Amino acid sequence: MNVVREDVDALNAILKVTVTPEDYAGKVKATLDKYRKTAKIPGFRPGHVPFGLVQKQYGKGVLSEELNKLVNESLQGFIAENKINILGNPIPQGEGNFEGDFDNPAEFEFTYDIGLAPEIKVALSGKNKFDYVKVKVDKKLIDKQIEDLRRRYGKLTSADEVGERDMIMAQFVELNDDDSIKEGGIMHTSTISMEFVTDKKVAKQLMGLKVGDKTIVDPTTVSKGGADTAAMLGITEADLGTISNKFQLSINEIKAMELAELNTELYDKLFGPDAVKDEKELRARVKADLDGMFVNDSDKMLTRSVYESLLEKTKAELPDAFLKRWIKLSNEKEVTDEQIEAEYDSYAKSLKWQLIQGHIFKTNEIKLENEEVIAFTKGLLVNNYAQYGMPAPEDAELTKSAMQVLQNQEEANRVYDMLAEQKLTVYFKETVKLSEKEVSYDQFNEMVSKM
Repeated sequence: MNVVREDVDALNAILKVTVTPEDYAGKVKATLDKYRKTAKIPGFRPGHVPFGLVQKQYGKGVLSEELNKLVNESLQGFIAENKINILGNPIPQGEGNFEGDFDNPAEFEFTYDIGLAPEIKVALSGKNKFDYVKVKVDKKLIDKQIEDLRRRYGKLTSADEVGERDMIMAQFVELNDDDSIKEGGIMHTSTISMEFVTDKKVAKQLMGLKVGDKTIVDPTTVSKGGADTAAMLGITEADLGTISNKFQLSINEIKAMELAELNTELYDKLFGPDAVKDEKELRARVKADLDGMFVNDSDKMLTRSVYESLLEKTKAELPDAFLKRWIKLSNEKEVTDEQIEAEYDSYAKSLKWQLIQGHIFKTNEIKLENEEVIAFTKGLLVNNYAQYGMPAPEDAELTKSAMQVLQNQEEANRVYDMLAEQKLTVYFKETVKLSEKEVSYDQFNEMVSKM
């Protein structure tokens, strides 16, 4: 068996695999012998069917199967031995990609096209300057966070009139266009949170109302719309299109949130015994926690900036025609040339980034070791438990759970991608020159939303 490479250009090559009878004859005969022992052909006892008859009936199929195995093994072996960096997989050159005669088998030659990965150079050093965007954790943001913490541990008390953050318990009654009560209409008791009434005109209409007061509202203006509106009125979302947009709102009760006091009891609930002793320490702790909370998004923005810069500046021509053929042949579902053309730019961009990332990992000896993949997965699981307020299990059980996660290929790919991005971010932060840029919380959220 012999494999020969013929270069077409810098990005395309041909592999020709020559298979001789010495390569396949023994394997074909061994397989046919097995068929002979089990073949059920009328007129012959099992195991006594003439070899020639078995060969006539099954010979071409067995030969084709054995040739396919041999050719694939030869291709993969040749590529690995010669360290050829290919894109996708070898694909047959046309429909009749072989020379040979199955009726009179002798020497066969198979021809395959391969796409070659381009040689790339990633220019990244301390000469490259990038903004590292951080949230300006100022007094206003700290005050808001402390108020949210106090609200979380506060308690509801009855209020005399509606305030801007109060909760209203009210009865909704459906009205006709002339503001009369609709016969057989909706009548339902529910709650409104003033914090989520975004319509300023409606919020002003509700402010200052007292228990027993009535007013007319469009239910969509005192809810989040859709399913939330339907739940508030006690109907299904499908029925929203059939109801009036006028409802009488009668206030039954008003509840105000009484914020928790800033004292040792609250500090211990928030951070554990003796971790914070007074308001000064509370403000320092809240600032530190906020700084830490935004680091992940700051890192993602940096990585995104470097990613876009490298994609723009790194030269990497691709064997486009080959890749389009490979996409079409390897896709499980049938795709048209038009679909491939429409999506190819996005695919090529993703492939180019994979090549850049691979080059960075290789040249800087960045690796994803099995032990750290498991440790990283365990960390993700611990965070999941924490989100639900649950303690993490013992290490042995946590390790077992991590291994189960990694046995799922889709989940494993997600974990590897996350860890790879984390390592890339560390590399970027250590390599490029960072210029810290502080922005407001609102500006930061707007920038994150555009990533």
